[in-house]
Amino acid sequence: MSKRNPFDELDELFDRMQANMEKAARMWDPESLGSELPGASAMSIDLEDRGDELVLTGDLPGFETEDIDVRVKERTLHIAAERDETAEEESGEYVRRERRRTSVSRSIPLPSAIDTDGIAATYNNGVLTVRMPKTEPSSEGTRIDVN
Repeated sequence: MSKRNPFDELDELFDRMQANMEKAARMWDPESLGSELPGASAMSIDLEDRGDELVLTGDLPGFETEDIDVRVKERTLHIAAERDETAEEESGEYVRRERRRTSVSRSIPLPSAIDTDGIAATYNNGVLTVRMPKTEPSSEGTRIDVN
């Protein structure tokens, strides 16, 4: 009976990890996925603390103002945008058609309490800017008795 080498098991583990990493890298490779790239329609954002306000800047190219929904709930900013391609009659056949329905959404936890009445959002040239004035928390919380 031969003794089992514990380092052989480690080698097998590292081989499996390497295979999984390569599989994950291929999954995110734009050339292998074409337009089906996960996160291709994700929105990039910057959240800046300017002392008296938080300012979010997000990239939403190709949307119209009416396509964008911005909400705040429980110290979380929710942004959603959705658009449909307009169908037009054309005489030719599509060789490749990738422009259809596009939607993005993000939920961003806010680092401080904000005055929801003072929030202002603008959208210009594909960039969404949301200004949120900071405020003191409205309460210290609610005490809950333990029975």
